[in-house]
Amino acid sequence: MSENILIELKGLTKRYGYGDTETFALKDFDLTIKRGEFIMIMGPSGCGKTTLLDIIGLLDRATRGEYILNGENVAGISARRQAKLRAKKIGFVFQNFNLIEDLPIIENVALPLVYTGYTKTSRLKQASSALKRFHLQEREYYYPYQLSGGQQQRVAIARAIVGSPEIILADEPTGNLDSRSSHIVMEELKAIHEEGNTIIMVTHNPSLTVYATRVINMLDGQIDTDVKTVADANLPQPISVKIKRRKERKAAIAASIELPTSDSVKESKESQESTSEPIKNSDQSDQTKDTKHSKKKSKHRRKK
Repeated sequence: MSENILIELKGLTKRYGYGDTETFALKDFDLTIKRGEFIMIMGPSGCGKTTLLDIIGLLDRATRGEYILNGENVAGISARRQAKLRAKKIGFVFQNFNLIEDLPIIENVALPLVYTGYTKTSRLKQASSALKRFHLQEREYYYPYQLSGGQQQRVAIARAIVGSPEIILADEPTGNLDSRSSHIVMEELKAIHEEGNTIIMVTHNPSLTVYATRVINMLDGQIDTDVKTVADANLPQPISVKIKRRKERKAAIAASIELPTSDSVKESKESQESTSEPIKNSDQSDQTKDTKHSKKKSKHRRKK
C-alpha cells in the first residue's frame, strides 16, 4: 500500500434488518482516501452518507467488508482498541454541536484528551490553546447556552482538533448556521486542512464544494460520481509527515551537539595546567625579587 493512502474501504456493506425488512445503507462500497484530501460527500437523505462517516469514525461497524486505516484492518478490532484509535487519530464535528450543557466550554474542548493519559491541568492548558485559536479564550468558562450557534460550532471544531488528530470528520457542520457563521466555520476548516489534516465532510450545500479537493456524490449506498478538483501533487503536506520531519530535525540537532569525551576533557585540563604554569613562575619570581629588595634595605639600614 502506498504511504500516501490513509483509508481504504473494500466491499463495505452495512445492512439493517432481515428478510422482507432488510435494507442496505451501504452496499459493496469501495473508497480510497489519500492524506491531505478535503472530501465533501453529497447526496439525498438516506443515501448512506452519515452511516459512512460513522463507520470511518469507528462509531459503527460494517456488516461485512474491509476498513484499512493506516495499513491496519480495523473492521474487527475490539471496542477498546477502537476507542484508543478514535482518541488518537480522529476528530469529530457534528451538526448539533454535541456540547455538554452543564460543562464550561473549556472542559467540553478537553474531553477528547481524557483517553490520552494527560493530567487534568495539561488537558485544560491544551483546551485553552485550542480556544485561543478561535478567539474564544475570553469565554473559556462560559456554558454552551451562553454562546451563539456559530460560537458553539467553533467550540466543537476546537474540540475536534485539540488532540492533533490526522482525520477530521464533519457531519453537516454548517447545517444549523446562518450564512455569515457558515462562512467563518468553513474558513476555519480550510485553515485546518491547509495545515495537513485530512477532512471528510458531509453536506447538502453545493456552494460549499469550492473548499473541497474532491467531491463525491452518493446514491443508494454507493458512489454515483467522484470528482477530484485538485491534483494529488497539489494537496497540502500531510500533518503526520510534518510531525515526523519535525522529530527528525530535532534528532539531527541533538546528534550534532557532541558531548565532551574523556580524552577531550583530559586535553583541556592539560592545556589549562600548561597555561597556568607561567603564571605561577612569574608569581614566584616576583616574590623572589621582593625578598631580595627587602634584604638590601635592611643591610643599608645597618650600615647607617
